[in-house]
Amino acid sequence: MAAYLQWRRFVFFDKELVKEPLGNDGATPGATPTSGPAASKFLCLPPGITVCDSGRGSVVFGDILPLDLRFLDYSTHMEGQIWFLPRSLQLTGFQAYKLRVTHLYQLKQHNILASVGEDEEGINPLVKIWNLEKRDGGNPLCTRIFPAIPGTEPTVVSCLTVHENLNFMAIGFTDGSVTLNKGDITRDRHSKTQILHKGNYPITGLAFRQAGKTTHLFVVTTENVQSYIVSGKDYPRVELDTHGCGLRCSALSDPSQDLQFIVAGDECVYLYQPDERGPCFAFEGHKLIAHWFRGYLVIVSRDRKVSPKSEFTSRDSQSSDKQILNIYDLCNKFIAYSAVFEDIVDVLAEWGSLYVLTRDGRVHALQEKDTQTKLEMLFRKNLFEMAINLAKSQHLDSDGLAQIFMQYGDHLYSKGNHDGAVQQYIRTIGKLEPSYVIRKFLDAQRIHNLTAYLQTLHRQSLANADHTTLLLNCYTKLKDSSKLEEFIKTKSESEVHFDVEIAIKVLRQAGYYSHALYLAENHAHHEWYLKIQLEDIKNYQEALRYIGRLPFEQAESNMKRYGKILMHHIPEQMTQLLKGLCTDYQPSLEGRGDREAPGCRANSEEFIPIFANNPRELKAFLEHMSEVQPDSPQGIYDTLLELRLQNWAHEKDPQIKEKLHAEAISLLKSGRFCDVFDKALVLCQMHDFQDGVLYLYEQGKLYQQIMHYHMQHEQYRQVIAVCERHGEQEPSLWEQALSYFARKEEDCKEYVAAVLKHIENKNLMPPLLVVQTLAHNSTATLSVIRDYLVQKLQKQSQQIAQDELRVRRYREETTRIRQEIQELKASPKIFQKTKCSICNSALELPSVHFLCGHSFHQHCFESYSESDADCPTCLPENRKVMDMIRAQEQKQDLHDQFQHQLKCSNDSFSVIADYFGRGVFNKLTLLTDPPTARLSVSLESGLQRDLLMHSRRGT
Repeated sequence: MAAYLQWRRFVFFDKELVKEPLGNDGATPGATPTSGPAASKFLCLPPGITVCDSGRGSVVFGDILPLDLRFLDYSTHMEGQIWFLPRSLQLTGFQAYKLRVTHLYQLKQHNILASVGEDEEGINPLVKIWNLEKRDGGNPLCTRIFPAIPGTEPTVVSCLTVHENLNFMAIGFTDGSVTLNKGDITRDRHSKTQILHKGNYPITGLAFRQAGKTTHLFVVTTENVQSYIVSGKDYPRVELDTHGCGLRCSALSDPSQDLQFIVAGDECVYLYQPDERGPCFAFEGHKLIAHWFRGYLVIVSRDRKVSPKSEFTSRDSQSSDKQILNIYDLCNKFIAYSAVFEDIVDVLAEWGSLYVLTRDGRVHALQEKDTQTKLEMLFRKNLFEMAINLAKSQHLDSDGLAQIFMQYGDHLYSKGNHDGAVQQYIRTIGKLEPSYVIRKFLDAQRIHNLTAYLQTLHRQSLANADHTTLLLNCYTKLKDSSKLEEFIKTKSESEVHFDVEIAIKVLRQAGYYSHALYLAENHAHHEWYLKIQLEDIKNYQEALRYIGRLPFEQAESNMKRYGKILMHHIPEQMTQLLKGLCTDYQPSLEGRGDREAPGCRANSEEFIPIFANNPRELKAFLEHMSEVQPDSPQGIYDTLLELRLQNWAHEKDPQIKEKLHAEAISLLKSGRFCDVFDKALVLCQMHDFQDGVLYLYEQGKLYQQIMHYHMQHEQYRQVIAVCERHGEQEPSLWEQALSYFARKEEDCKEYVAAVLKHIENKNLMPPLLVVQTLAHNSTATLSVIRDYLVQKLQKQSQQIAQDELRVRRYREETTRIRQEIQELKASPKIFQKTKCSICNSALELPSVHFLCGHSFHQHCFESYSESDADCPTCLPENRKVMDMIRAQEQKQDLHDQFQHQLKCSNDSFSVIADYFGRGVFNKLTLLTDPPTARLSVSLESGLQRDLLMHSRRGT
């Protein structure tokens, strides 16, 4: 129970009397005259108003007094009228009942007015439903009239309420009865009336509450409170309390108070849910009116104790005691306004303000101050907590709230309450610049407060790298390892509210290596993890184990970065991991990464520099790669060859040396040096590995180098053997061999004879050149080359005879062809063919004849010929000749080809004759010959073409 005496009082409302609008001369009955033509008049309502309501932009009054002619403006006043006061303050009314109006209920969502009144003397209450949007003779349309009788005997109506959906209307009576009209209340046909409640105590308040599809009706009497579910059929009832209230002392709150039913008793104010009682507030005083307005509870009370039952005995028994109007903020526990009035008729809410009607006809407007003004009033009194609660209840935006938190924090800081101040500053995170707060708590004595602020800043993911650095430094200064671990050991990646890399740097600098390693490992900062392990802790085994758990790409890059230092301290384990990385790498089972796809392997050649000072491990690594992965890069085999040659060159034991020699040769013959052997050749030469040099020469077809090698070592038989093996591929080896033996002063007749025999068989050198070559050797006598020269001369004589015979035959053929050409040019051609050259049938006209002597039927010629100018029979042969002529013409300028063939041919003269026949030298001849010579040459070339020219004659 909250004692309202402890609640603070404020003036959050401005009070003023409502004035008539300017220019309203006598429009409002009962206005108080004032002096001066321009003076404003206070609004004065008709006297005798005791029932009123508001909604839909108007205030509705019911007049129940008899005719009173004390004021001239009231000469037209009649009983039973309903008055409307709109925003323009132009009062209008109409005759609703003949005698009096007792109750009014204006719906808020529909322009429908429900009223209860009397048309005749006695207890005969009538309910009328008015449609204010439709007119009937200038008055609102009355859509329904029915008597308000709970049973067989009429009784006085005490209260009235209507549901906003127009499907429920409840009427309370002084005899304790409640009738429920269910259905369309605006029509008789669609509405059904039934008695919902019977009791012994007068009904003092009714209210509908909608919760989803369920509709509740609160019923309050002078002695109890209960609720009904009226949306069903059985109307279940719940007894809520045994305390009641007087007339007009109950109300329904808005959603800010969860639509609770408020019952204002003399001792306390109670709040109810449909199924239970809620909180209560000890607001003393005899309650006259309870009203709910925009989150405030409005209570009108007087100090004089009067029983609620007296309300039904006499309305005029109320004295003119001072009445107190209090406006309570139940959420924030303060009194927003309090004032004393005389004879309050009712309190209404409309047009965003609260209006208090007094019995003298005055209307007092209570206008709520704006939120900023209310906050400033609270700030001046240093009531920051109350200001915060008020701002929240007024739905102030986050920026406005942050400003209040900052001012509250500044106030607490100035008072020395640093713990409280930092809590308020924490509530400004996201709105207030963090540097504003951090500067206040940089003092070493306030490091706890700074730590709390920075922790919250990180939890909200609003910290930058500097904030993270500062927070971690605070932890290390405080030596608070538990807080530090709580900060960094988050459960998931999504809960990390700081820059992990910055945190690792700070922890490493402060010497918290285990914490830094935890962050680096859990957040996949592999480089930082390895840096700390290798540079700070010197735990090489753990670093290598960590690399073995990484995914392939990261493991490869870190092996390249830290491989040398790991090889220096743990060479065997390092070599083993490298073997796996370069063959078929799979992270260890304890690794956090996903299992790699098969076939991931690094380039083994890139890791050779890591073994700079570890030749034994390097040899083991290279041999493993060459065995397990034969397609390893060439650098692997080159480096392995170099290692084996070094071991072979430095070995003293003959047996071991022989074994190393075999290993080196085996590696050379493995097939990895066939295409790229330059480096291997250099290595063999550097280590004077002669068998390897000769093998590589042979593989590279460097026959000249093999020859020179044997010549340098005067290995005559090997020289001849090289010529015999490779002379076919490189004939010049025999010439070099002859020159070599010719320079020797020793007796080399046997070797010279062997060379000459091969030169003679292959016709590799002219005889004159052979003689000139051997002339420099004093031991080479004529007997050495006699057989060679004799055989050579005999062959040349035979060749001369064959050439002369061929020349004679060509001359005769040329003479015959020239004669034939001349005859074709000068003599007529007689066609004596009697058969077709295609079908061998007798020729018949029309026929086709060619100068070549072939004749055809015209239809045979047209069927088989490719063109009209060519003989079908001679065309294939002529085409070959023409292709040869065109090829010769195209190759006239092929000087490079001519030089190459001239150099490589055994018979240079035949090559020159072939190119001479193609006309390669014609241009040079034509440039220097006289005109007659040019004509002769032109005629010679023309003869060749004339042989292929044909003409067509038809007979």
